[in-house]
Amino acid sequence: MAKAKNENRVVVKVFLYGIQPQIWRRFSISSEVTFIQLSDAIQCAMGWDNKHPHEFRHGKGKRLVDVIGPVGLEDQTAGEFQDEAVLTVAEFLGKRRLPLRILYRYDFADEWIHEIVFEKWVAGEGGPEMLDGLRNCPEEDCGGTFQYMQALHGEIEWLRPGYDPEAFDVKAVSFEPKKARRSR
Repeated sequence: MAKAKNENRVVVKVFLYGIQPQIWRRFSISSEVTFIQLSDAIQCAMGWDNKHPHEFRHGKGKRLVDVIGPVGLEDQTAGEFQDEAVLTVAEFLGKRRLPLRILYRYDFADEWIHEIVFEKWVAGEGGPEMLDGLRNCPEEDCGGTFQYMQALHGEIEWLRPGYDPEAFDVKAVSFEPKKARRSR
């Protein structure tokens, strides 16, 4: 879908790989945000604590070797590296047609892989706006997809008593950062 002149926001859908039933979120955000601000919005939407490293990966076909991330990852990148504090969503999307998919890797130890879909351009103002979603995100530091699925099937105990994997309230999502990001 091509962008109209007044469409300055993009609708973003985020879902976790390897988990069934699927956990996903949909929100709109200004296309003028940097990728570090997009990461912060994803963290808030998913319910993560933003305490682990992350990166965005993109490329042609199945070869996702190009990275958008924090300075320091450039020497670990096989493809092109772009600084997430500088690159905006609008610059990245340019004149590309939507939908467009990229990956978001969070917590390199637990290895949470999210698919990000820039779905469509919309008009609007203000900060990120939560639109929809389904199911509660796994707890931080629970061991990744495999251990989360084991807990979901009762093979291991949950880290926190009372965790409800089905609970998700769109209205309860706050896009205020949980922690102040450390300056570089």
